[in-house]
Amino acid sequence: MFQKILIANRGEIALRVLRACKELGIQTVVVHSTADADAMHVRLADESVCIGPPPSRDSYLNIHQIVAACEITGADAVHPGYGFLSENAKFADILAAHNITFIGPTGDHIRIMGDKIEAKRTAKRLGIPVVPGSDGAVSEEKEAKRIAAEIGYPVIIKASAGGGGRGMKVAHTEADLEVALQTARSEAGAAFGDDAVYIEKYLQKPRHIEVQVFGDGFGRGVHFGERDCSLQRRHQKVWEEANSPALNAEERSRIGGVCAKAIADLGYSGAGTIEFLYENGEFYFIEMNTRLQVEHPVTEAITGIDLVHEQIRVASGGGLSVKQEDIKFNGHAIECRINAEDPRTFTPSPGTITHFHTPGGLGIRVDSGVYSGYKIPPYYDSLIGKLIVHGRNRVECMMRLRRALDEFVVDGIKTTLPLFRDLVGNADIANGDYDIHWLEKYLAKEE
Repeated sequence: MFQKILIANRGEIALRVLRACKELGIQTVVVHSTADADAMHVRLADESVCIGPPPSRDSYLNIHQIVAACEITGADAVHPGYGFLSENAKFADILAAHNITFIGPTGDHIRIMGDKIEAKRTAKRLGIPVVPGSDGAVSEEKEAKRIAAEIGYPVIIKASAGGGGRGMKVAHTEADLEVALQTARSEAGAAFGDDAVYIEKYLQKPRHIEVQVFGDGFGRGVHFGERDCSLQRRHQKVWEEANSPALNAEERSRIGGVCAKAIADLGYSGAGTIEFLYENGEFYFIEMNTRLQVEHPVTEAITGIDLVHEQIRVASGGGLSVKQEDIKFNGHAIECRINAEDPRTFTPSPGTITHFHTPGGLGIRVDSGVYSGYKIPPYYDSLIGKLIVHGRNRVECMMRLRRALDEFVVDGIKTTLPLFRDLVGNADIANGDYDIHWLEKYLAKEE
């Protein structure tokens, strides 16, 4: 087992990883920018190292400073959390060259799954169902029209190196395709430095279903069930559930088994999430995230297994602590992402939190690194905390969530808490009757 882990992140995820390390008896080092000197994870860590000024490129994305912090403190492993360098193959390679363990998959696996086109090819080879579309990048309008005619309109054009909804355009007719292709390529080049795009069938009313997987790096893989992440705004997840209200036990077992086998066949090591669009009983692969997800606590709630403990165990060479038959699913869990944003316009709301009170009671978990008097910096992601609620079934979980939202107090800044208080009383949400377009339509009606 590792002696000392450096946590290369900030906010709630840095605190989440720090707690797991303490439970395992591992010494912790955190890195921080000057803007985060008073952050909770900095206060609680055994050691801390300032690695630069507030801009991420000068601190949390500065690989050389992080490696130097490892060498100064004697850290023998790095946990990247999510975001920042968590899916940076170069970072994983550099750590390996310095005999420091990256708590995550190999650089090669990060590269494969980070390239959307190669990821789709790999998924297809591993037996994972994929969305009909091009086999690779498409650059010529003539070729794009041929593929679109074969799979049928509407189609969606996506950036190969994309994420967060950038470089994505929908074409409903052949007349739309030329402009969509040019626009997507231009956005992709500007956002990612790579204008390669590909074409897929555009599903009309799908749900976003993702499967939590783990591999031990030695040819064994398991799944920890699925999460429903269909409530999204501008392709950003807002509310996540486990299990999905849309799936039955047979579908859950089928797609979980496919994903676990694929991870085993790939020789993958650590945590991963295979994401799908789901429509009319069919799953279609869209991407794989080679890291811990923001919404991992809902999986922990229904399985009782600490996924960060599992990450650390696998990275240290200890293998998986459970077999597939050991993983049992208990009840229902929902996570709400509480952001420092205006609940209507979603504009960021940095500033000082004058009062912070979290809900409590059976089945309530709050992952947050903020406190009363904490100043939300304007430089980073607006997530300030996650409310995770667990119940014996979905009805109990929803009632518990309603109560927890009423107890949650964050004063001094605007947050998305009012949005969730609205959603928890909505009939469609109560019935689990929503898709990836539902939230944006709901918000448009409210304007």
